[in-house]
Amino acid sequence: MTQVNPATQANPVTPTDINHSPTGHTLMQQCLGAAACYWPVAHGQLMQGAAPLSDWLKTQTTPAYLYNLAIVSAQIRRVRAVLPAAIHLHYAIKANPHPAVLRHLAKQVDGFDCASLKEMQRVAAQAPALMAQTSIAGPAKSEAELAFAIEHRILINVESASELIRIKGLAKQSQHIARVALRINPPFELKGSGMKMGGGARPFGIDSEQIPALINRIQTDTELKQLIDLEGFHLYVGSQNRDAVALCAGLNASIELIETLCRDTGFTPRHLNLGGGFGVVYHPHDKTQNTPLNLDDLRATLHAIADRAQAQWPGIHLNLELGRYLVAGAGLYLTRIIDKKISRGKTYLLCDGGMHHHLALSGNLGQVIRRNWPIIAINYLDTQPLEPVEIAGPLCTPLDVLGQNLPLPPLSVGDVLAVLQSGAYGLTASPNRFLSHPDCLEWIIDNEGNCPTVSNE
Repeated sequence: MTQVNPATQANPVTPTDINHSPTGHTLMQQCLGAAACYWPVAHGQLMQGAAPLSDWLKTQTTPAYLYNLAIVSAQIRRVRAVLPAAIHLHYAIKANPHPAVLRHLAKQVDGFDCASLKEMQRVAAQAPALMAQTSIAGPAKSEAELAFAIEHRILINVESASELIRIKGLAKQSQHIARVALRINPPFELKGSGMKMGGGARPFGIDSEQIPALINRIQTDTELKQLIDLEGFHLYVGSQNRDAVALCAGLNASIELIETLCRDTGFTPRHLNLGGGFGVVYHPHDKTQNTPLNLDDLRATLHAIADRAQAQWPGIHLNLELGRYLVAGAGLYLTRIIDKKISRGKTYLLCDGGMHHHLALSGNLGQVIRRNWPIIAINYLDTQPLEPVEIAGPLCTPLDVLGQNLPLPPLSVGDVLAVLQSGAYGLTASPNRFLSHPDCLEWIIDNEGNCPTVSNE
């Protein structure tokens, strides 16, 4: 009996489904909302300036990523509109570390959150003015990462008691004081999150019940007091969450936990990372997955938490850490149809792009059941989908799936597909070296609508 990987299964498409399948233009509006206007459409074609994007692509290599910085700015404005002035907006670099993206964000966000040495080095190179508003988190930090953070006064989110002792040793060696916050593993999970980062046993953070003893140790140990500047807490309990009610409950539970810890220890925090985890629509064909997050539903809770924190700890630095929500919609993954064939009644579109560049698209980045992403044919945005197709990449593995039973307009060899919501966790979250295919270029649309190439770094 043939076994099937659950992550590659998809629901069949019936004729009724096809008749009601959205056009590419409608998909853009469903997924991107108001930001869709920054991907202009004319005569059913995705445009680049005054000409169809397909004209520009005639002289360019696919597959490729295309990032539209105007959408990043639009998303920042949307978030700022619901944030109180007391909550600062930080960008989680792991979502998309492209240097041009970071330079653009550096003009509009208040700080950066890193997960590696290279990410910290990119902040130093692209946004040195924000080094003091930069932090690093993650388990198993290397000596080089900790030493760099200490030397450059980057806030270290401590993940364990033993990591704190390593930091103390490096601070003593370098004769610098280390800025730290304690990352808390709370006793609760965030309902509705694509990935749960808190609750239960986790590699991330320090169990909340261990925090009081660690604070007491820092406050009473002479050497720790001299070398460690404990600024506050980091609490991040889940990601990819589009449920405003659940996000508000998580924020309220987090601030209540911090209040309890401070009351029990007498510690007064100067810094608090509230996390983030705002989700985007990746699977618009699935009725349970196609509801966008309503930011307005977060406004009252965010303002209440800011007031609550400032009343208890005047002057505290609060920040919200967002990555995916700011950049996902700004990215397209472009892939060209190389071959089209029929296999036992199914139409296959075989493309030059695949899971080696876009692992999440294939369903192999944490999904249990694979769901179709929003894929559009860039020259047929107003054409009604007529038949379901299978879309596969160039790799010699059945895992290289781009779409399954996905309704699209009639397409031919040479047509280009674009995967929406590809600005986050795309190229750098994928096995680029698999099968030694050529590198994938990344392009930037600047404010003038030009497309200069940016080499991979």
